[in-house]
Amino acid sequence: MIGRLKGKIIEKEAPQILLDVAGVGYEVSVPMTTLYRLPDLNQDVTLYTHFSVSENAQQLFGFADKKDRELFRLLIKASGVGPKMAIGIMSLDSSDFVYHVTNGNVGALTKIPGVGKKTAERIIIETKDKLKAWAGTATAPLLATDTGKTPNSAISQHSVISEAESALVALGYKPGEASRAISAIPITDDTSSAQLIRLALKNMLPG
Repeated sequence: MIGRLKGKIIEKEAPQILLDVAGVGYEVSVPMTTLYRLPDLNQDVTLYTHFSVSENAQQLFGFADKKDRELFRLLIKASGVGPKMAIGIMSLDSSDFVYHVTNGNVGALTKIPGVGKKTAERIIIETKDKLKAWAGTATAPLLATDTGKTPNSAISQHSVISEAESALVALGYKPGEASRAISAIPITDDTSSAQLIRLALKNMLPG
């Protein structure tokens, strides 16, 4: 099993990145909480990974730290939660997710695309006790030395908006929902796609 990758980011197309490791390009799907923390293109980063094999696909998922990978592995063990849904759930900060689960906030979880009431209830029932150790834990430090901010002098606002909309649609939001959420956010010359995605999700998701 591939447990960790260290290499250079050569492509970002949320929620997937392409990581060059000693000349081999690995396609890695990452949650938005990891995407925000990635450095710019052509910069090195270390990701903790989970290799998933199913009848239809082989996928590699990457996380900024071991605790996020642990949370992902906990989620995919819950009934009705596959890797894609788990990645979507992790659009929430882990501390927010833990808060909603430990407090039984079914309504908050159903705001995540693909998570219905029954699924939310199962997630709470099956993970609540296992998440007790998470309550009150501090946010893990960033792995990258750069925040991932890309100035608009290099990328046009149109490209930034398009990338952010594509990322939200990939997470399960409808194109109209993604467009409305992004259009409500003031964009400056320094706004990056990662920042735009984060702000849009903040308005669309609980917490």
